Amino acid sequence: MTNALDSIRRKVEAGARISPAEGEALFDPQVDFHELGELADRVSRRRHGDAAYYNVNAHLNPTNVCRFRCPLCAYSRDSDDPDAYVMSRDQILERGREAAQSGATELHIVGGVHPDKGFDWYLDILGSLHAAFPRLHLKAWTAVEVAWLAQLTGLSIRSVLEKMIAAGLGSLPGGGAEIFHPEVRRQIAPLKADGETWLAVHRTAHELGLRSNATMLYGHVEAAAHRIDHLLRLRELQDRTGGFQAFIPLAFHPDGTQLSDRVQRRPTALEDLRVMAVSRLFLDNFDHVKAYWISLGVGTAQVALCYGADDLDGTVRHERIHHEAGSQAPEILSIDELRALILETGRQPIERDTLYRPMRRQGTRWEYDS
Repeated sequence: MTNALDSIRRKVEAGARISPAEGEALFDPQVDFHELGELADRVSRRRHGDAAYYNVNAHLNPTNVCRFRCPLCAYSRDSDDPDAYVMSRDQILERGREAAQSGATELHIVGGVHPDKGFDWYLDILGSLHAAFPRLHLKAWTAVEVAWLAQLTGLSIRSVLEKMIAAGLGSLPGGGAEIFHPEVRRQIAPLKADGETWLAVHRTAHELGLRSNATMLYGHVEAAAHRIDHLLRLRELQDRTGGFQAFIPLAFHPDGTQLSDRVQRRPTALEDLRVMAVSRLFLDNFDHVKAYWISLGVGTAQVALCYGADDLDGTVRHERIHHEAGSQAPEILSIDELRALILETGRQPIERDTLYRPMRRQGTRWEYDS
């Protein structure tokens, strides 16, 4: 496998694109792990130098009631479950107030697809938050939620997104991508919008001028070929639109899911770092690869900054979805903790907003860095 890595290294250093077959080969454990990481780190530094990014953000999950009840999910509930909840408008506004007062620049909004909530409910969440906290960027609703609302209302995906933009939507998160390949998706999320629909939502968002992120959930029932198929579809769409900002590999946490009998442990740190490095090398048209510390754990996310990642995400106040599935990561990291983690890797911490514009901060007050 050393010769294969040498060949790929020559292509990467020349700025050439690696093929799906080459990408799949990099998942072979015989490919030297540290050499792979060093190559991914070189690609990351070629783009960003010593910079590593973070932001000050908070999460809002308005409901855990979901009509899909995917086998991969430990968070969702049926309506009659004693642990089911739906946040009131006042509770949602209080969460926005807390985020704004803490100095957050972003509110990340995703949740269950509630069978009894119509499009107006989603628009009201955006509209009320945007009116009350206009400086707070609303990164909201996965492609799965957008596709459901189009189906529910009979509107086109474009119309749904246009109405959301008018209400205050700033960008789309990358959730709901899971694994695109239908062979895997039938096992982990059989009722959820399929891969082609997910891609169609993001393509339409990009056409409307929205930026978005992309994710991949790995470490369950998928094989290396399924991962590369997923990354290839993202790379192809990015070639067409250029609208993706960051790619976020998400480690599957099996606790509390319907897959826990089949998948009895989450990926190891070595597996996490290999996925990070391969993603950085394969997604040559993505500016950023994010080490989401909630999913990876703080220590692995920090090391990932030397394996192709250039972003640690943010403070992540009030995240529930990964914690329900057994994440042992803290509930929140402070700005000082994020900066210290980055500095320990020899990188320079850069606070950014959702759109990767550098920030200048004094306590909870912030301005754009001119």
